[in-house]
Amino acid sequence: MPAADTMAMQRHREEIAQAVSPGAVAVLLMDRAGWHIAGELAFPDNVIPVLLPPRSPEHNPVENVWQYLRQTYLSNRVFPDYDGIVDACCAAWNNLTDAPWRIMSIGLRQWAYNGQAL
Repeated sequence: MPAADTMAMQRHREEIAQAVSPGAVAVLLMDRAGWHIAGELAFPDNVIPVLLPPRSPEHNPVENVWQYLRQTYLSNRVFPDYDGIVDACCAAWNNLTDAPWRIMSIGLRQWAYNGQAL
């Protein structure tokens, strides 16, 4: 998507809905960014929103993903130009997505399992 806006969020919700198995539901954990909760957005019947408390980035797993990327691949570097920044970010993202177990460990939230040990 060219922008993070209401239209992008609606398309994202629709994509999630299409990926859900028949008879199942998806739970979409979201912060309260304006374009996540705009009034004109519609949730498909098989996608249930769960909103994080306001001003609580510690509850948002993606915040830890960004922190990991910054600490592991992007901090304490000087980039030669804009393309150097984009290349470094793409390389960092590709390294992360090549290790799905790492994404799972970064994003794990015990409260999401109702306090049950995994």
